Amino acid sequence: MENATWRLIRAPHPEKGAWNMALDEAILDQVEAGFSKPTLRLYAWNPACLSLGYAQSFEDVDLPALSSFGWDLVRRPTGGRAILHTDEITFSIIGLSKEPRLAGSIIESYQRLAQALLHALAILNVPAVAKESAETASKQANPVCFEVPSHYEITFDGKKLLGSAQARRRGGVLQHGSLPLFGDLTRITKVLKFKDEISRQAAADRLLVRAATVESIIYEQISWNQAADALTQGFKEKLNLSFVEEPPTPAENDLAEKWTAEKYGRESWTRRL
Repeated sequence: MENATWRLIRAPHPEKGAWNMALDEAILDQVEAGFSKPTLRLYAWNPACLSLGYAQSFEDVDLPALSSFGWDLVRRPTGGRAILHTDEITFSIIGLSKEPRLAGSIIESYQRLAQALLHALAILNVPAVAKESAETASKQANPVCFEVPSHYEITFDGKKLLGSAQARRRGGVLQHGSLPLFGDLTRITKVLKFKDEISRQAAADRLLVRAATVESIIYEQISWNQAADALTQGFKEKLNLSFVEEPPTPAENDLAEKWTAEKYGRESWTRRL
């Protein structure tokens, strides 16, 4: 691929879940309209936030438990299952579907983007691999993203390391990704519904077998900034990109406020299914 210039938004200051999702949609709007460059956005969350996939049932959430922890709740515009956003780096990739790195089918774009993600992980000394997942059993019944196979799985020793989902509309592409850096992955099971505590514990046990954090692999706690540096380098080197680091535009911030108020911050969106 020929060299291309994308915008990098590097935002280590954590934001609320509704704002994070609203800003990604605002950037997608502006990219589709031709006002903004393709964008790699790296960000964090405060407070910790449970995000539901676009088509996931709201009934999966244990609201009293979520409230007791003081954690937030939002519904993503992208698919997949629930993710607890804490002790991680989140990225969004936003561009036009005709952009060579995003063109073709979802699987084809996943394959290209996976090469950048694998390179970033290698920079962090994580020897991950990517392959198309053939596992589909129990996918519909499972509320936890890191237990559910994705289109193009990035794993270490058979354990899922990176959750990713993509949405396409009006010629635009938005891909979300979540890389757990450290912490207890089983915390998510405390805020999802199960038929009984035995089922909850079984889900937590399965999660430890099927998923990993960066720290659990390299026995070192990586900071958000270290992960952001690695992701930026991975995209530069594997996808032949140059980055211009710029903040969201005033139009994007205005749209993000609109989408927070009218969509992502409203129960009608969060409880839509």
